[in-house]
Amino acid sequence: MGYFRENIEKLSGYVPGFQPSGLDVVKLNTNENPYPPSPGVAGVLRDFDIALLRRYPSPVGAKFRKAAAQLNGVEEGNIICTNGGDDLLTIAFRSFCDKSRAVAYPVPTYTLYDELAELQECPVIKVPFSSENLFDKLAATNAKLVIFCNPNAPTGTYYQPELIGGLAGKLEGRAVVLVDEAYADFAPGNCVSLIKEHKNLIILRSLSKGYSLAGLRFGYGIADSGLIDGMMTLKDSYNVDALSIEIATAAITDRAYFAKNIELVKSQRQRVTEQLRAMGLDVPDSNTNFVFAKITNPQAAYVYEQLKKKNIFIRYFPLEGIADRLRITIGTAAENDKLLAGLKEILAD
Repeated sequence: MGYFRENIEKLSGYVPGFQPSGLDVVKLNTNENPYPPSPGVAGVLRDFDIALLRRYPSPVGAKFRKAAAQLNGVEEGNIICTNGGDDLLTIAFRSFCDKSRAVAYPVPTYTLYDELAELQECPVIKVPFSSENLFDKLAATNAKLVIFCNPNAPTGTYYQPELIGGLAGKLEGRAVVLVDEAYADFAPGNCVSLIKEHKNLIILRSLSKGYSLAGLRFGYGIADSGLIDGMMTLKDSYNVDALSIEIATAAITDRAYFAKNIELVKSQRQRVTEQLRAMGLDVPDSNTNFVFAKITNPQAAYVYEQLKKKNIFIRYFPLEGIADRLRITIGTAAENDKLLAGLKEILAD
């Protein structure tokens, strides 16, 4: 049409996972938590005073900010509330990247990074995860923003925090390192302790996965107060709403429910991994709420389509290097039973 900026005209846009309609489906394609959120969330919805909706919410999400600071052992000034983890990514690109300031990240990884770079018109430097001396190569890129998804999507791989701390140390004074920890709740560790050591480090957290709140769109960042203050100037004035602040706070403060929920997912993850391996699939150990299974006979695309015919939805990426793999979200025991039964039928045929 000619109305849009040239780079927007060329942009294909991020493609989310398919959202099937109807109830008789097994939805294992968007890494949602299969279990409901904390009962405290229901309490908030029941008791929330709707009269409060006539007023603007706290511009910094004060109540959640305080709870998140206590949870992570940092100060309130180290927390920024965001409309999902993607909002923090958008703020980071706007803060640190432009036509002369590149972004770098290992690949394959979350494909939204590509779209945000296009929007910001910044150069992109991609380093394969399989590279020798991966962290040295990232440090040598001269990018102003380095993103490291850990655990990574879609592969589920996990790197020890000290390696990422070493990267941040090498880039101190030169670049910001953003660690996308959307899946850290399912991993053996995280990078939060590094915040006090590195002023150029940002941790991204999401409530979509571990807290079963994908529909809420709430996330947050943890960083040195200097970075937080700078990013605050770029966020939308009221980027998180009053009801979401209450719900998110209730979720992260119910630690017992959270821990139980995570263990349920991990238990099913182990079971699904073992069953898929028994079928002959190559399934690396995962540190997320999904597995990334390699299958070549029949082809991954064929298996994906056949499962879809059975109303079982998983994720297939027709991308170089991973076109022989299927990303399968961990569901409930009953959902996983249907998935495994469906796969057995397809492989038998």
